[in-house]
Amino acid sequence: MASIFGSLAIFCLIYYGVIIVYSGIGTSMSVIWLILAALLALIGVVVHFFPLFRHRVPIRLEVSAMTFFAAIFAIFIIVELTMGFHFFSLEKQSTDYVVVLGYQVQNGKISKTLERRLDKAYEYAQVHPNTVFILSGGKNGDEHVSEAEVMYEYLKKRGVPEYQMIKEEQSASTYENIIYSKMIIDEREKARRGWIRDLMSRSGYLSPPDEEVTIRVGIVTSNFHVLRAKSIAKHAGIQNVSGIAAKSDPILFLHLCVRECFAILKDKFMGNM
Repeated sequence: MASIFGSLAIFCLIYYGVIIVYSGIGTSMSVIWLILAALLALIGVVVHFFPLFRHRVPIRLEVSAMTFFAAIFAIFIIVELTMGFHFFSLEKQSTDYVVVLGYQVQNGKISKTLERRLDKAYEYAQVHPNTVFILSGGKNGDEHVSEAEVMYEYLKKRGVPEYQMIKEEQSASTYENIIYSKMIIDEREKARRGWIRDLMSRSGYLSPPDEEVTIRVGIVTSNFHVLRAKSIAKHAGIQNVSGIAAKSDPILFLHLCVRECFAILKDKFMGNM
């Protein structure tokens, strides 16, 4: 058993090195692999020498420690499996709005993750020309251009018409992406329904109550991120929401999934989803 933990610790160190070489030392939360390596190595040492001092450890403490680590492992597996169930999206389903979630932009250039999301949005736009795309993402750090602006220019160059895109440039997190995008959708729908109501009234017809009018919203994001994005959207009041999953970077996929698990637990704890 000790050798298993030792092997896992070595794997974490090697994978950390791969991340640094491939994506740079500034990769978000890459340090987690160093922490995991240290933790696994420590557990391996304890497991190896535990038989020597086991008679000194109270049975309650031993059971409590095993239960604690088993619970953490079970939570991690459940979250990862639930994320996996959302990797498959209903991208052929027509929606009224699609929120495209931004990702890191450096020196005005899009990251590989964001490019994959935009390519998925472009594919969707080709099939659904009446869908309105909300490009969501503010400025990061010292950047002079927002994620939304970079996304807008990318899709515009690929042929997506300007009238089909709206920029949301205030958000700095997934939660804010959803909240600010919902505000834009609500404002547009309020104006649109008011216009329809006036038009039907002048024609002698009654328009349906607002509560009977439903809109469909899609969210374009990376496959590992669909679960959290949809959960936040539903918590924010967007009930008829579907995920449109873009592929993830194959090298960073493991890192992104592990990092996302912590993000899901954080948002759950904070009441965002």
